[in-house]
Amino acid sequence: MRQTIASLERKIKVAGDLQTVVHTMNAMAASNIGQYDKSKKSLSDYYRNVELSLGLCFREISIKSITNDLISLKKDSTSKKSGVVVFGSDQGLVGQFNNIITEYTVKTLNNLPGNHRVWSVGDRVQGHLLDAGLELGGTFDLPNSVKAITPLVGQILVETLGYDTESNFDELYLIYNHITAGAAYESTSMKLFPIDKTWRSNLTQQDWPTQNLPEVIGMEKAMGLPTFKALIQEYLFVSVFRACTESLASENASRLRQTSINEELFDVISGFEALSK
Repeated sequence: MRQTIASLERKIKVAGDLQTVVHTMNAMAASNIGQYDKSKKSLSDYYRNVELSLGLCFREISIKSITNDLISLKKDSTSKKSGVVVFGSDQGLVGQFNNIITEYTVKTLNNLPGNHRVWSVGDRVQGHLLDAGLELGGTFDLPNSVKAITPLVGQILVETLGYDTESNFDELYLIYNHITAGAAYESTSMKLFPIDKTWRSNLTQQDWPTQNLPEVIGMEKAMGLPTFKALIQEYLFVSVFRACTESLASENASRLRQTSINEELFDVISGFEALSK
C-alpha cells in the first residue's frame, strides 16, 4: 500500500508540473506570435517599397544588362542544380508541424528536375528530413526572437548564394509554413532566385503611389546597375526574413492548437485536482 501511495504522490506531482508547463507554453506561444505578426506587418511595408523601386529599375534599365548582372551573383552552372532552404522547428510540442513541412518538401523536390542541395533551419526538422531520405547540406540554428533573425538571414544568403563551388545553383527555393487564417497554417514555397519573369513584368506595371516622378539614382553609372544590384540584395534579404517570421509565427500557432496533447495532459491534471480535493 505504501508503494502505491508513493507512486500516486509522484504522479500527482508530475501532473502539477505538467499543468505549469502547459500554461507557460501557451503564454509564451501567444506572446511570440504577437512579436512575429508585428514584424510581418513592418516587413510588408518595406517589401512594398523594394518592389516599387525594382519596378522602376526594370522599366529604365535594359533587360540584357539586368540579366547579365543577376548571373554575376553566382557562378555559371553546367548542370541543373537547385538549392532548397527548409524552415522547421528547434523544439517539440508542435504537433505535425515538422511532418507537414517535410512531406511538402519531398513532394516539391520530386517535381524539381536535376540535383538538389537541402538546408534545414531547425534541429527538429533536420531529423524529419533525414528520415525522409534527404541528404542535407547543412543546418542553421533557429532564432528565438525577431532580433536574432537578421544574423540568420545573413548566414543563409552567404552559404546559399556564395561564390564557392558548392553554392553554384541555377535556382534557390524557400520552403516554410505560413499562417492562413486564425491559428491555421499551411506549407508554401518561393523561388528566391533567379527572378521570375512574370513577377518582373508585374512590377513594371505598378503605378507609382505619388505624383512626384521617380528616377533611378546613378543612371549615368553603368546604366544604374549598382542601384539595381543593391535593391536586389534588399529583396533577397527581406524575402528570407519574411519566410523565417512566417515559419516562427506558424510554429507558435501550432503550439496553441495542440488539442489532442493538451486534452491528454488536462485529463491527468483533472485527476490530480480531483484527488487533491
